[in-house]
Amino acid sequence: MLKKKNSAILLLGIILGVLLSIGGTVVADRDNAGESTSQTSQTETVTLPYEELRTFTEVFGRIKRDYVEPVSDKKLLKDAIKGMLAGLDPHSAYLDVEQYQDLKEGTTGQFGGLGIEVTMENGFVKVVSPIDDTPADRAGMKAGDLVVRLNEKPVKGMTLMDAVKIMRGKPGSDILLTVIREGEEAPLKITITRAIIKVKSVRNKVLEKDYGYLRISSFQSRTGQGVADALKELKKDNEGNELKGLVLDLRNNPGGVLNAAVEVSDAFLEKGLIVYTEGRIKNSEMRFNAAPGDLINGMPMVVLINGGSASASEIVAGALQDHKRAIIMGEKSFGKGSVQTILPTGGDAAVKLTTARYFTPLGRSIQAEGIEPDVALARVKLETLKSSSFKPVKEADLSHHLENGNGEKAKKEAKDKEAKEEALDLRDYPLHEALTLLKGLSILSK
Repeated sequence: MLKKKNSAILLLGIILGVLLSIGGTVVADRDNAGESTSQTSQTETVTLPYEELRTFTEVFGRIKRDYVEPVSDKKLLKDAIKGMLAGLDPHSAYLDVEQYQDLKEGTTGQFGGLGIEVTMENGFVKVVSPIDDTPADRAGMKAGDLVVRLNEKPVKGMTLMDAVKIMRGKPGSDILLTVIREGEEAPLKITITRAIIKVKSVRNKVLEKDYGYLRISSFQSRTGQGVADALKELKKDNEGNELKGLVLDLRNNPGGVLNAAVEVSDAFLEKGLIVYTEGRIKNSEMRFNAAPGDLINGMPMVVLINGGSASASEIVAGALQDHKRAIIMGEKSFGKGSVQTILPTGGDAAVKLTTARYFTPLGRSIQAEGIEPDVALARVKLETLKSSSFKPVKEADLSHHLENGNGEKAKKEAKDKEAKEEALDLRDYPLHEALTLLKGLSILSK
């Protein structure tokens, strides 16, 4: 059922495409890469702005003649291209040979760096989300963190590319990040050891008997098949029985390949529109529809999102929400609703250009708005209460109380269940709430 969609080299990865070495996953393969270089012919005739080009030539000449140090033509023209793209929006960029290669490698789920998705905000590097089980995640980096210093070097004044180059480095080497975090009175000093990042985009487990958990940390080229395989594993882990409910966790998922988002949505929908895109050129207008077949046969679903859920994550959440296939729970998502096309250029470099906006089945644009959850959850921190010597009296404490008819087995099962729920409570409040909601939906469905 997870058929291969007609793929363009559309990419819904997050933030300027420079995650490259820091933690990005984002490019889709194009069936005919040569097509991307001829798209201009599909648009209106371009009229050259001669007056502006004259000004550009004059400035170019001034720099060549008067700048304090000699500058090569190649550097000036490359910097001009970078500036032209950077002035459009946060996601359009020029990718040199190394950056383009890193971007392509991100699709396979293995790359070097820290394991964070980043953007620029007010001159500082802002963390969109840490990637699961990466050095940044293990070091405690959080979505929304502002990085103000890299190895004591101020970030203010750097471009995002400059910051990325500093964060990149030899696996095993350390970098010190000075981080401003909401709720903290003073900046945090966080040391992260660089590593080769190997991302497993799909994880699964049985939360409790009959209730499954599916975590997607990023959307890569094989994520759709990974979801299908994970659902089979969940049934096997549930003693071969069908599940009664599923939690799909898209928190801190920064996005990735468009086709992967379509395949994941398709896995849970029987029919209908999943997402469509609109732009100025013909190739940017695409529509994706679900094929018959729901891999979990309509069982109740809760999708968890937060401010680090972006791009492809928002496509999935928006599609399932519009079709009323799942309840969306958590925080408002990031709001990245634009599509980038990779346009290879000469010399093995490329241009990443924003070419379209994407829309949910009901025509909602997520750009700068995000997905509003059906059930909003506040950010809370749960802690265990200090143990007390006083314990409330229960029936089992009364003299001559009747024994439970099911004997010691029932007592053990009750204690195990209580311990499991308590552990889940403390570890992940939103997940506990999602599981509680699933149980209620399961009861109502009967």
